[in-house]
Amino acid sequence: MKKLEKLFEEAHTDLKTMIVFHKAERTLRATESHVFKDHQLTPTQFSVLETLYSKGELRIQDLIDSILATSGNMTVVIRNMVRDGWIKRETDPDDRRASIVSLTEKGRKKIIEALPDHVSNVQKLMKVFTEEEQVQLQTLLKKFKGVN
Repeated sequence: MKKLEKLFEEAHTDLKTMIVFHKAERTLRATESHVFKDHQLTPTQFSVLETLYSKGELRIQDLIDSILATSGNMTVVIRNMVRDGWIKRETDPDDRRASIVSLTEKGRKKIIEALPDHVSNVQKLMKVFTEEEQVQLQTLLKKFKGVN
């Protein structure tokens, strides 16, 4: 028991930081989710539309890497978005084993409709920080790259 107490004491700041980080993430996700629901989108669908809108057509693997999704989940999301007419999926002419996805006109309209609300929401959330603090936070969070 003493060993566990000592571990908790040594890790106090680390554990508290993680809890604060998770609470902040939960607040961000909850606030963000309202915009998605208002536009009848899941967070992943929004990410797909926004990524294709900003980057153009992508191979599915590049899309997965861009939005940090799992390939199993992305298969279902893409199938449903093709069904709903928001994106189209074509075979990559350079690699017949791969597929390329792009926005349809209906998908473009959907993301153009949702993006202003999303941006406004993000701006409202980020007002708790000054611009300098936002840059500092970005720098700090980038330290997680490569941690595993």
